[in-house]
Amino acid sequence: MSMLKVIEVLAESEEGFDAAVRTAVMQAAQSVRNIKSVYIKEMNAQVDGGQITHYRVNVKISFLLDDQAVG
Repeated sequence: MSMLKVIEVLAESEEGFDAAVRTAVMQAAQSVRNIKSVYIKEMNAQVDGGQITHYRVNVKISFLLDDQAVG
């Protein structure tokens, strides 16, 4: 039987929302294996002087648990 687990991750980028999502996945992949999908829960941006300075995302990342972890 396959089982997925979901974690919630916050990430930011100065380049855009897409870059922030990619950062979240790349950082999560350093400690989590078998990532299968990402759900963008929330997006917001920090503005300074009428310009967006940081793009922020709150994402849910799902990954497949190893067979040994499922008991």
